Amino acid sequence: MPPIPVDAVVETAAVLSNTPTKKTFLGHPRGLATLFMTEMWERFSFYGMRALLVLYMAAPAAKGGLHLNLGTALAIYSVYNALVYLLALPGGWVSDRFWGPRRTVLIGGLIIMCGHFLLAVPAAGSFFAGLGFIAVGSGLLKANISTMVGHLYPDRNDPRRDGGFTLFYMGINLGAFFAPLVIGTVGQDVNWHLGFALAGVGMALGLGQYVLGSRHLSSESDVVGSPISAPERASILRKTALWAGFAALCYGVLVATGNYSTGWLVWPLTVVGIIVPVLVLVRMKKDRDVSPEDQRKLSGYLWFFAAAAVFWMIYDQSGSTLSVFASDSTANSLFGLNFPSTWFQSLNPLFIMALAPVLAWLWVWLARRDRNPSTAVKFVGGLVLIGASFGVMMLAMAAAGGGTKVTPLWLVLVYLVQTVGELCLSPVGLSVTTKLAPQKYASQMMGVWFLAVTVGDSVAAVLQQLLGNAFLSTASFAVQGAAALFAGFAVLMYRRRIRELLGDVH
Repeated sequence: MPPIPVDAVVETAAVLSNTPTKKTFLGHPRGLATLFMTEMWERFSFYGMRALLVLYMAAPAAKGGLHLNLGTALAIYSVYNALVYLLALPGGWVSDRFWGPRRTVLIGGLIIMCGHFLLAVPAAGSFFAGLGFIAVGSGLLKANISTMVGHLYPDRNDPRRDGGFTLFYMGINLGAFFAPLVIGTVGQDVNWHLGFALAGVGMALGLGQYVLGSRHLSSESDVVGSPISAPERASILRKTALWAGFAALCYGVLVATGNYSTGWLVWPLTVVGIIVPVLVLVRMKKDRDVSPEDQRKLSGYLWFFAAAAVFWMIYDQSGSTLSVFASDSTANSLFGLNFPSTWFQSLNPLFIMALAPVLAWLWVWLARRDRNPSTAVKFVGGLVLIGASFGVMMLAMAAAGGGTKVTPLWLVLVYLVQTVGELCLSPVGLSVTTKLAPQKYASQMMGVWFLAVTVGDSVAAVLQQLLGNAFLSTASFAVQGAAALFAGFAVLMYRRRIRELLGDVH
């Protein structure tokens, strides 16, 4: 999740002390309230559903679940996460060429809502269709709603701009915090499908807020940046129909011959999640319109991209591997309070809201003393911490041997270490991505950064399908933690070379 910059908090406070008479949202354009609430409810639905996902797929049929093999359930979760970030790239393209941000967000939200309600139908076919709907809708919405926040501040030097994004990201974390507490509890303790339906209701509330408050949004959000021509549209529709027909034919044959299994869906999507990001990076590296200097910077950026992929491979298991450990091997009470295991999913957004201002202040404090770590060193810190978190999980898994349920404090420590690692790596990665973007790809580079998440989750899906139940083991945690530490060591050893490749970017 995005961090909350402390400087922006200060700027917001300054604005509030001089609020104009015109109606505003905490001193900001009223459209920010619309986008704040829309994103909060969308994240509420997304993280609430995600808290239930693996537990529902792995639960036995007698308890209302799909009774899938654990490795398959984990892999489906990872592929789903990978698709959400992969589809953010075409989501931005659809906005630029077809609908514009405002309409794209509305359509994306409607698709997400339909997806959640499909999950609420107790049928395997409806469940997998629902996941597809949510992934597509999230790609459309995620790529454009942040852009619309920027449109509220036509003057890029508006002192309220950073504070506005701070409030917007607070909405993300609030939605993510409350989702497992509400949807997780209902789904896990009452009925899985009722929980999924509640996620759909959350998205419906977000859409209602969006439609009612859309008059306060910037007119710039209606603009289609580069409208597609009629011949291009016809060509794209023809190619899309051709590939869709080919896929339908292949899967129709598999179903008709009785050879279809979830592997026929998960493996192709996993391969796509690895190949597409590689092709995007190769295309950029081979583009002759990119200057030699920018090519050199892209070579340095590849180090950060690979490091981030390793980081997200581990970090995104919070809703899968760690969720299963919380359910099966962790006591569900602490200091006399009993709670469902899905509540652990609220720890990350809670720690982000608490620690992001602290980390932001720390970097500023170190910079004033000329001791602010370089981008490479901050990446090393993130990798070391994410590796250490799985070192803690290795110990927790060992302590849970023989069916023992360990104290919840093990997972509290894991989520705390992972959150600090995220705050070291994620905001720095976003920043360096914008700084290193070649002019030709300036508007696409943020989507390229998200592709690191796609690669990481796809690699996790490969391991989960190959290892099956063995993926949730002491040895697996040890190997993955060691891989993160090795990646961190590699970046540390080559940091001078990376600095040379980055040139004037620090």
